[in-house]
Amino acid sequence: MLTCFAPDLRAGQPIYTLSEEESKHAVRVLRLGAGSPVVLVDGRGSFFHATITEANPKRCALAISSQEVIAPRPTYLHVAVAPTKNLDRMEWLVEKAVEVGIERLSFLRCAHSERRELKLERLEKIAVSALKQSGQAYLPQLDELIDFPKFLEEITPATTFIAHLEAGERTALTQVIGAAPRCCVLIGPEGDFSPAEIALALGRGVRPVTLGASRLRTETAALAAVFTAQVVAEMAI
Repeated sequence: MLTCFAPDLRAGQPIYTLSEEESKHAVRVLRLGAGSPVVLVDGRGSFFHATITEANPKRCALAISSQEVIAPRPTYLHVAVAPTKNLDRMEWLVEKAVEVGIERLSFLRCAHSERRELKLERLEKIAVSALKQSGQAYLPQLDELIDFPKFLEEITPATTFIAHLEAGERTALTQVIGAAPRCCVLIGPEGDFSPAEIALALGRGVRPVTLGASRLRTETAALAAVFTAQVVAEMAI
């Protein structure tokens, strides 16, 4: 059954009109007509079961029959990552992170970053597509690129963890997520965080963590954090 994104749909609303892009996909691409069932997801935790009443490729109208509310996960994961030079890797990360489940994804501009600018429009479209494909109910928040020092001013140090590669004692992420179900994990660029950035983070009370013995690519490390949180969430259910 087709799933469409309906970000402005509200509970109790009897009729909903799809965006032009979603309407075109439903009517022209999939050739759905009046009476065809469709599932709408608002990205805020609700699925709505609906039926097409007007198969217009520019403004497809649907009658809402029921709403299903999905409870949030017991863990809240915020990953802040420095985008790679190759944007395809960030697109891959966004797609997979949404499929697995994540609440917020921020992008950091670090001393060793090769990518200094980032446009969210393409990534937001990928996130929506992954939401519909995977059956997730919550669309994560995607944040604009921000300088690392400024980002540190906005986080809660006690529940923020930095996965750097410098020598020193670090705790396994699996342990800290279990103890802090609402957390933020910082993932550096391909050249890692600079020593000054690591010192700044630790000085603010951010704790160092490890994702395992392997040296991971930036996007792989970020996704590993997402998987770790998902496992912890499943165990808590």
